[in-house]
Amino acid sequence: MRKLKLQELNRPNIEAFKAQAKTPVVLVLDNVRSRLNVGSAFRTGDAFAVEHLYLCGITATPPHREILKTAIGATDSVEWTYAATTEEAILRLKEEGYTVLAVEQTDTSVLLQEYAIKKDEKYALVFGNEVKGVSDEVLPLVDAALEIPQFGTKHSLNVSVCLGVVLWEFTKGLKY
Repeated sequence: MRKLKLQELNRPNIEAFKAQAKTPVVLVLDNVRSRLNVGSAFRTGDAFAVEHLYLCGITATPPHREILKTAIGATDSVEWTYAATTEEAILRLKEEGYTVLAVEQTDTSVLLQEYAIKKDEKYALVFGNEVKGVSDEVLPLVDAALEIPQFGTKHSLNVSVCLGVVLWEFTKGLKY
């Protein structure tokens, strides 16, 4: 066994990436405070070829040193928009026909593995603040809430880890 060299990975360049078909998923960051987590969202969004990334409220926008550090160039490949409020972004996405899902622990949340992903739908996934989660004002606007099952003593995952877990599940459901 040997590790593959970068050129053996056959990754598209930025122009080819922008032209390729995207996974019908938009990421919405609701007041994410850590710039490192924002950069990670860009990098993960690139890995799964998401359509778009909305940076809302206090969520930092590129260019910023900490975002660029973890994004490693993905701020150039992933399309993004800043919205002053998450509500504004969600209402726009609903008008465009997206099913909007909060990734949050609520009294009606559906476990991630039990959610029926439909191949003919497009999804917007809302990820919340590292301390407060998805804003209370946002929850009435979403179509449902998804929850990642956990078995340890902590009540949540880091938002960047959560984003990777949920995006992989949606990529599997939409592409395989």
